[in-house]
Amino acid sequence: MKYSIGVDIGGTKVAVAIVDQIGSIVKHRIIPTDLSIPPEQMIKRIIQVVNEVLRDDRFSHDVITGIGVGVPGPLDSRNGMVTCPPNLATWRDVPIKQIMEADLPYTVQLENDANAATLAEKWLGAGRNHEHVIYMTVSTGIGAGIFTDGRLLRGRNGNAGDIGHTVIDPSFGECSCGQKGCLEAIASGTAIARHGSTIVGEPVTTERVFRLYKEKDPRIVEYIDSVFRVLGTACVNLVNTFDAEIIIIGGGVSKVGKPLFETAQEYVSAYALNPMGRQAKVIPAELEQNSGVIGAAALCL
Repeated sequence: MKYSIGVDIGGTKVAVAIVDQIGSIVKHRIIPTDLSIPPEQMIKRIIQVVNEVLRDDRFSHDVITGIGVGVPGPLDSRNGMVTCPPNLATWRDVPIKQIMEADLPYTVQLENDANAATLAEKWLGAGRNHEHVIYMTVSTGIGAGIFTDGRLLRGRNGNAGDIGHTVIDPSFGECSCGQKGCLEAIASGTAIARHGSTIVGEPVTTERVFRLYKEKDPRIVEYIDSVFRVLGTACVNLVNTFDAEIIIIGGGVSKVGKPLFETAQEYVSAYALNPMGRQAKVIPAELEQNSGVIGAAALCL
């Protein structure tokens, strides 16, 4: 049996897993992402966790095919460089591939985290029976991966699919990227907590906002319904641009469940330009929080 190491780096946590050649997670660790320390120091912590999960007689050097790392963009995947991700504010031009390969005896492959999750959902999850698949992650940030015509669409430097920074409604104010009204500034988990806190008049988490929504708090219902419609708009944009069969939505915000998926599906069925596009399905991710780390490992499988 061959194994690969997957590393999924996010704005709040890092997942490290050993994944076998059929996509099963054999060992798994999660640590917090500490943005108060230099990125090089955080990468050293990740390397330490990789070494810890490898302390097992099953994982001799010859059965490990490599290390795949998924990280928020923008990045330069060809040169193994994290360039300037808004959700990792201190990570600027960080040569993560070089740092990890200096301390670990394996080849490291770097990929946009949304692309990595797309690979996992196409391989093992909700996209396994489809050929034109888009995965949209709605979490701390928003990104998308596009699998079409038998391959993952990466772009010049691995940054294709950065839908979170398309402008939807400038009235929502400035995004972390500097534009006004980006999708991420409206519908990400971070944005929902921020706008929800303003509406309620006190600091609240995204989870608390969704609890108030389910309790039909009138202060929140109108706002969250508008967020769901915005995500429906994003789905229509993706269907119109890439002629997708399905849109898979994952990430923490997707856990709100049925109201989000029903609204997004209704929007696609009503407003996708092509009649065939209106038949595209909007469905939840099947691999949930594991899609990123499995997809990162898949880069080396």
